[in-house]
Amino acid sequence: MTFVPQETIRRKRLGERLGAEALAAFVQGIKRRSVSDAQAAAFAMAVCWRGMATDECVALTLAMRDSGRLLDWQRQRLPGPVVDKHSTGGVGDAVSLMLGPMLAACGCFVPMISGRGLGHTGGTLDKLEAIPGYTVRPAMAQLRRVVREAGVAIVGAGPGLAPADARLYAVRNLTATVESVPLITASILSKKLAAGLQSLVLDVKYGSGAFMPGIAKALVLARSLVDVGCGAGLPTQALLTDMNEPLAPCAGNALEVQVTLDYLAGRSRPARLHEVVLALGAALLVQAGVAADDAEARQRLLHVLEGGQAAERFARMVAGLGGPAGLLEHPARHLAAAPVRRPVPRPQAACDQGLVHVQAIDTRALGLVVLQLGGGRLQGGDPIDPAVGLSGLAPLGAVMDDDTPLAWVHAASAEAADAAVAAVQAAYRLADTAPRLRPVVAGRVTLGGSPDLAEEAPPAVAVVEGHAS
Repeated sequence: MTFVPQETIRRKRLGERLGAEALAAFVQGIKRRSVSDAQAAAFAMAVCWRGMATDECVALTLAMRDSGRLLDWQRQRLPGPVVDKHSTGGVGDAVSLMLGPMLAACGCFVPMISGRGLGHTGGTLDKLEAIPGYTVRPAMAQLRRVVREAGVAIVGAGPGLAPADARLYAVRNLTATVESVPLITASILSKKLAAGLQSLVLDVKYGSGAFMPGIAKALVLARSLVDVGCGAGLPTQALLTDMNEPLAPCAGNALEVQVTLDYLAGRSRPARLHEVVLALGAALLVQAGVAADDAEARQRLLHVLEGGQAAERFARMVAGLGGPAGLLEHPARHLAAAPVRRPVPRPQAACDQGLVHVQAIDTRALGLVVLQLGGGRLQGGDPIDPAVGLSGLAPLGAVMDDDTPLAWVHAASAEAADAAVAAVQAAYRLADTAPRLRPVVAGRVTLGGSPDLAEEAPPAVAVVEGHAS
């Protein structure tokens, strides 16, 4: 029977369930361009409006996976599980750069398919491109070699993996359908499935710096990702993590690489960042069968961190993908530094109050400051300045005196620094009382289980059939 794209669109617009055959034909049409941009946009809007059942989303995800090449690691006879971690995006989130080498040092193999910055959130590939020579789009032979020899390669998807997703995402970005949970789910998981994984853990963020500001919507997304991932044959679980403040005390590409190097070398391990790294890593090691329980998994992760094995894996990955061999030992020789560095004093009104606490942070606003400094893209083809950003970000609950800056601005010009200082001041709310601090890991979502939420986590609404109520 001849495939008619508009019939698939009509059926979804009416709220009907689409079968695997219809979805596979539509996705192939997206790939081959027999489905027009207008039809792809109409389909995305229909899904955004009507939603998808889990089995539909599984079928869509598998069809998008099968639109391109699949990585088959079984032929490599790797002596360990093939695993990965994915974050839904945040500010100061350099976890991938730290966790990938740690997992590799624990005996896993990590072909981590990452992305670029989106909106106010930083992108893992943009951070890695702050390292001179690092290739985020390696040839397939080079990717396989680095994964085999270093145990980890953090790279971009490339045109061959889930190409239908790239085209559908571009359409979604122009049609206000980016936030559709089924489409987010299929987009993330199609690339992970194409990477040939055997186990996946997801970091689903909520709060002022996340795309899902409230934990209820983050919980819906986490449940969708877990159910569809497992339904597609990939063991998957998700952690809900707080993004009401930057995860690292900095935001910006070279600055986050520096934090990564300091973390791996043991010079500095910020507490919130450290907890997320360990929580995600432990969940993945247990799920992949490398550790028996959370305690053993954390012990193994700390062992390779303290013993330097994780740092050595990172160095191998960087060198294998074209970066400098001495990055860990001499980062200042290789990472760009901004010409203007300026402290952000607390506002004058707060100075009149004496000692004050950081009561709240508009984390999204801080991400936008980095974007405006040139650390992200306002348009798709914009160049990125790897040196700019924010460091020394005061955390929630910090006690501030007149001499303690809220942050340090790293800028390309004095004018840009002036604007950034004012914007950072506006993003902080100071008060004479300390805020209630919540755990950075708010809960866990597994297949078929009720959400395991921390007692101090914000209350979540009930989730029934994929919708918040």
